[in-house]
Formats: sequence, C-alpha cells, structure tokens
Amino acid sequence: MRQIVLDTETTGLETTQGHRIIEIGAVEVDARRKTGRTYHVYLNPDREVDEGAVEIHGINNEFLADKPRFADIADEFLEFINGADLVIHNAPFDVGFIDHEFGLLERGLPAVSECCSITDTLIMARRMHPGQRNTLDALCKRYQVDNSQRDLHGALLDAEILADLYLTMTGGQVTLSLDTEDDDSSATGGGRHAPRPVSSDRPRLRVVAASDDERAAHEAWLDQLDASVGGRCVWRAAEEPAE
Repeated sequence: MRQIVLDTETTGLETTQGHRIIEIGAVEVDARRKTGRTYHVYLNPDREVDEGAVEIHGINNEFLADKPRFADIADEFLEFINGADLVIHNAPFDVGFIDHEFGLLERGLPAVSECCSITDTLIMARRMHPGQRNTLDALCKRYQVDNSQRDLHGALLDAEILADLYLTMTGGQVTLSLDTEDDDSSATGGGRHAPRPVSSDRPRLRVVAASDDERAAHEAWLDQLDASVGGRCVWRAAEEPAE
C-alpha cells in the first residue's frame, strides 16, 4: 500500500478565523519502506502569522513573503497524495486546513477524504496507550525514535519522524538486511549465501533462557502488536495448540 505521512504548519489554529497553511511536508512510504520521495513547500498565506504560532514553528512573515501561494501548488500537491493512505498525527487538524485551502480555490477540488484514506496516529496511540501522553515527542520517547533535531516544529522533519514512529508502532523492525561485507551475489545466486560446513569439533552453543522480566517485556510488546492490528498477532496465533 502506498502511504503518505503528512504534516502541516499554519498561521494559527482555526480556519474559521481565516488561518492558512504555510508549510506542507510529506514522506512517501510504500510496502512499509520509505521510498525517498518527499513533498515539501513553504507558502505565502497572504495574512499575518500569529505570534503564538511563530513560537511553535519559527516561521515568520518575512520568510514567507516571496513564497508561492497555495493556488500555485494545489495541483501538484493533489497529484502527490491522490489515492494514498494519509498517515497524520491528529488528522482532523491537517485535513481540515487542506480542505479549507481546496475550498478557497473554488475549483471543485475533492475533499481529502474523497481521494485518500486517512490513518490518524493520535487515535491509534490513544487506543494502544490509554491514559498516557500521546504527543509526537512522548511517543518518540516511548518507542525510542530519534527526534533530537526537533527544536521547533517543522512539517517535513515532523513527517519524517512520524514515518519512523508509525512503522515502529505498527510492526516493530521495519527493515531486515542479511548482507555481509563478503557478500558475493554472483557466486551464490541472488544474494543467497551457501551454507557453511559444520565442524564436528565445534563446541556446543550455550543456550540462555529468557528471564521472567524478559518474558514479561515480550508479552507487553505482543499486547501492543495486538492493539495495533485489532486482534491476535501472528506470534500468539503460532503459539496456540493446533486443534
């Protein structure tokens, strides 16, 4: 599935008060891997940025003065997200602003929900961690996702962080490489390694059993996987005795 992890920055909090989008950042994910394709733009909102908003994202009116308007990038932005599953933290905020910008153009552009499906990672996190703080920073700390560069909010940086966080929340390890420095795919065929012969005098491997704390941590991780997929994860299903 093609997914677009997306974030926006705005002049303020409410479209009803005339606030506009000033930055869009989006990261493409396909088959649970970041493809390297991104979309990033700053926008001139034709209005002042609230002081409170500047304190959050650091984007001021002088910086935006020579940037394009939303009308200038609407078609290319819609083409980038069209048909994808949008992954957004607190989706109603960002989707509401995008729909507002589409509506201001009076060109009959579709609502976001008409051209994309939407995954809200805030709702997901609240379901997985009820009663806990589920801000982006709190989740990064909980899942050990690096957000050390996030001094201020920024749409593309936040989208990159959210992509890593979402992949971790929904599947744990997201890439697996068995490559070694002496890999020779031409010799072994498609990168597969020929098995090495086992020496008869090799010492037996020491088997270390998991401790009670380690088993408890494993069960807690499986609980998180259960919550993310809405049912029993494959590891628990594999542990159940066959009927």
